[in-house]
Amino acid sequence: MQYREIVAVTGLGGLFQLLASKQDGAIVRSLEDQSTRFVSSRVHNFTPLESIEVFTTGDNVNLTAVFKAMQEKEAQFAPADGKADNNAIKAYFKNVFPEFDEDRVYVSDMKKMVKWFAILKKNDLLKFEEEAEETVEEEAAPAPAEEAKPKAKAKAKKEEAAGEEAPAEEKPAPKKKAAAKKAAADAEPAEGEEKKPKATRKKKTEE
Repeated sequence: MQYREIVAVTGLGGLFQLLASKQDGAIVRSLEDQSTRFVSSRVHNFTPLESIEVFTTGDNVNLTAVFKAMQEKEAQFAPADGKADNNAIKAYFKNVFPEFDEDRVYVSDMKKMVKWFAILKKNDLLKFEEEAEETVEEEAAPAPAEEAKPKAKAKAKKEEAAGEEAPAEEKPAPKKKAAAKKAAADAEPAEGEEKKPKATRKKKTEE
């Protein structure tokens, strides 16, 4: 299980591991009680944690930046309780991530982040550097040699198709046969008709 597999589901508390996507929803596993269930996309929305951004007084930052700050300052500032009062939550985030835009980041969002941090920590999913390295290695890895095979197969099929089409071009015989049959038909009278004498014979008779 990796951080990039974790999603938040609207209408459901906690976090979930995305196991399989389906046309009408997804199968997810709760990180809190490890229960597996199907969640309909008609009722709920799925949001990968890695795609969530947070408002700050400067540029928006990814949610992982907030989790990293909470993790790095954990020894100095113990994580707040998700059920703490609003003032305590605000004071905690001013210490660990003072760049928050207080006008656009609500206390309810802060409480949610505190709860998510605790769930991720419990499931040992706060290893952002390791995942980043794995992603870089996957992107830098050379493509397998097998990827070149489709081109070779396509070329072979093209040559094979060309070889199969060649004999089809060498079939003038039917045309010759058709011409011969037509000539024979012209030479022979149809049924019930007498064969007309040639013009030369008619000329001799008249003489």
